[in-house]
Amino acid sequence: MASTVISSSSASTKALLSHRKASVTTLQSHERTFSSSLFGTRPGITRRAITTTTTTTTTRPVIRRGARHSGVRFSVCSALPSALLFDCDGVLVDTEKDGHRISFNDTFAERELGVTWDVDLYGELLKIGGGKERMTAYFNKTGWPEKAPKSEEERKEFIASLHKRKTELFMVLIEKKLLPLRPGVAKLIDQALGKGVNVAVCSTSNEKAVSAIVSCLLGPERAEKIKIFAGDVVPRKKPDPAIYTLAASTLGVEPSRCVVVEDSAIGLAAAKAAGMKCIVTKSGYTADEDFLNADAVFDCIGDPPEERFDLAFCGSLLEKQYVS
Repeated sequence: MASTVISSSSASTKALLSHRKASVTTLQSHERTFSSSLFGTRPGITRRAITTTTTTTTTRPVIRRGARHSGVRFSVCSALPSALLFDCDGVLVDTEKDGHRISFNDTFAERELGVTWDVDLYGELLKIGGGKERMTAYFNKTGWPEKAPKSEEERKEFIASLHKRKTELFMVLIEKKLLPLRPGVAKLIDQALGKGVNVAVCSTSNEKAVSAIVSCLLGPERAEKIKIFAGDVVPRKKPDPAIYTLAASTLGVEPSRCVVVEDSAIGLAAAKAAGMKCIVTKSGYTADEDFLNADAVFDCIGDPPEERFDLAFCGSLLEKQYVS
C-alpha cells in the first residue's frame, strides 16, 4: 500500500545538521478500507504504517518510482501543476467497447467489407495508437477486403474515408449522450480551471470526435477553456511522446510541471517519455495492463463520497514522494 513520506521541518533540519545525527520518523496511519469500484466490488484497500529515515545529507526522502495508489486519497500539498493533461478515450469517457468499436463495425457493414471486430479482438487492436493506424495494421495482417484498392496511396485514401465515416457515426453516439463521463472527470477539471491550471485533452483519436466529447459532455463553458491536441496534429501517435511534448510547448509550461491522466500502457509510456507525472485511471480494456511506471494507479477519479483523488493530490506528485 502507499503512504506519504513526510519531509523534516526546517528547524529539525538545522538541529540534525548541527548534531550530525540521523533521525528516524515513523508515520502511522489508521487503517482505512475502501470498497466499490467502477467495475464492481473490489478487495478492501488498507493504509498501513511505514518507517522512513532522513539523514543529514538531505532534507528530502528517497524517491521510489512506480508507487501505486489504489483507492487511497491523499491531499497533502498545496502546490499546483502547471497543466493537467487528459487522454480522452477511456479517461474522460469509457468509449472503446461500446463506442469506437461499434462505430468501426457499423462502418464496415455499410461498406460491405465482411469485417467485424469482436470485444476481445478490439482489445488487442487498442495496443495500436490511432484508428487509421489500427485499421491499416489489421488489414495488413489479415488481408485487405476485396473492395479495397490495390495501390498503397489509394489504400491510404480508402482508410481515411472509412475513418471519416466511423467518426461521424461515433459523434452521433456522443451527441445523444449515450456514453457518459467517467466519475470525477468534471469535478477534477472544475478544480483545475478554478485554480487557473491549464487543462488540455491529448488523444490519438480524431480531433472532431474529441471535440464532440469535450463540448457535448463537459459543456460549452468548460470546452472554451480546454485546449485539444488530437488526431494527426503530430506525425507519431502514442506511445511516442510527441503529443504531450507539443501540449507542453504550446501551453508554455515545463513538462516536469505537468500531470497526465491516462488509462493505457501506451499512454503512460508517452507521458513518461515526455518527462511528465502520470496518474492511471484503469478502464474496461486496460484493467490488466502493466502500469509499473505510473506515479499513481486508481480505478477512476471518483466523485464524493467515492472520490479517489483530487487536484491537491495531482499537485502533491510534483513535490511529495511515495513508497509502497
